[in-house]
Amino acid sequence: MKIVDDPTTSQPTLKVPAGPYEGKAEEGRGGVKAPELGRESSTVEMRIGGGLAAYLRKVWAITTKEVRAELRAKESLSVMLAFSLLAVLIFGLAFDLRVPEATMVAPGVLWVVILFSGVLGLNRTFGAEVDRGTLASLLLAPVDRSAIYFGKFLTQLVFMLINAAIILPFVLIIFNVNLMQPWILIGVLLGTVGYVAVGTLFAALAANSRARESLLPILLLPVMAPIFMAGVALTAAVVDGRAYEDFQRWLWVMVVYDLLSITVAYLVFDLIWEEA
Repeated sequence: MKIVDDPTTSQPTLKVPAGPYEGKAEEGRGGVKAPELGRESSTVEMRIGGGLAAYLRKVWAITTKEVRAELRAKESLSVMLAFSLLAVLIFGLAFDLRVPEATMVAPGVLWVVILFSGVLGLNRTFGAEVDRGTLASLLLAPVDRSAIYFGKFLTQLVFMLINAAIILPFVLIIFNVNLMQPWILIGVLLGTVGYVAVGTLFAALAANSRARESLLPILLLPVMAPIFMAGVALTAAVVDGRAYEDFQRWLWVMVVYDLLSITVAYLVFDLIWEEA
């Protein structure tokens, strides 16, 4: 499996080598069919065939395809960045008139902007495939569908971390509050991992809906309440100069949430496409 450029769409696509039975399923209407593989054996072969290295190569192939598509289309990261900068600026102008200390609102502003800008990027995770008409081809690729999930997950994780890396210094400029502290950075990383893990799964659920732009935040934001609460509490505690013991529980909340989210997504992602 390799990535090639499709001259008709100008988008990088996955090229899959022809299998031994391709084109031989039927010879005419009453021809001889290729031998059928049992569902159980094919599932096992798909998940472990070639070992971990082969699986990671498939994940990497999907990730690089997504990154190259974004570099050409510029329809996800650029929108997230524009929204984030404008949102921080608007919050700064609004709170500057009423709030005595910016440290009271800066942690909440950071996490609100991360959550809402992330929705814009996650909407394009599978929505772009639907718009280009390439979703069916992606699902028919001879890879375990969890590899598709992790490829999309890694792509959106990179985009959201780039977005967060630009938000943090901008918050310093607008609010004069330094959020670029080690424990806050760790919290942003853990929170983003959990957010993207759940968001990629829900983006797949909403992909075939005509109202996916409005359906995704309705599904996603309530589930993100633990990450939002833990992130705001952790950030506020660090800004206030509290000891590690005062906010370590919020770090563990994020770690447990991340592990559960990734595990559940890995187990159920294939079921989403059973009827696809």
